[in-house]
Amino acid sequence: MKMFYEVIEKIMDSRDVTVGGGSASAVAGAMSAGLVGMVARLSIGKECGLPDERYLEIAEELDELVERLKEGAVEDTQSYLGIKAAFALPKAAEEEKAARRAAVERAAVKAAEVPLANGHAALRILELCREMEGRCNAAASSDMEAGIMLAKMAVADTALNVEANLPLIKTPEINEGLARSARGLKDALK
Repeated sequence: MKMFYEVIEKIMDSRDVTVGGGSASAVAGAMSAGLVGMVARLSIGKECGLPDERYLEIAEELDELVERLKEGAVEDTQSYLGIKAAFALPKAAEEEKAARRAAVERAAVKAAEVPLANGHAALRILELCREMEGRCNAAASSDMEAGIMLAKMAVADTALNVEANLPLIKTPEINEGLARSARGLKDALK
């Protein structure tokens, strides 16, 4: 948990360059899940259109997504640090250059897979939002809208983060698969 709060502090520190949009999008997704989960709980007993048991199931799933995305924010920061470490490897001799290139690609694949997983978690939040759309406590409608906007931003930005790593991934089938997955995230927002 401490690492998560350190990530948040670094996101808000304009002088820190170790944490960026990938972690921020995971935090936005976590906030979205928390808000929408709260709306689900506030809809229990209000006869808003779904059975109370379903609101509780939704809230509990969203609680799990909060935790997954908090971990995802930390993992995104760690994957970026992995790329930095790979670029810091020696490159004087040909075998060092080859080892460095391979390390950079491995780190870039990881740095693409983490936001991809975070994007799928944020997409799940949007699916649950759609299920509750028009069927939740009207007194919490602004919280629901904020949750939807945060989830959409999380999905869009995670796709951008996957794409940002593609130039470092030279293996065509891996690159193409990740590019296709990023397009899938973007397409899901249409």
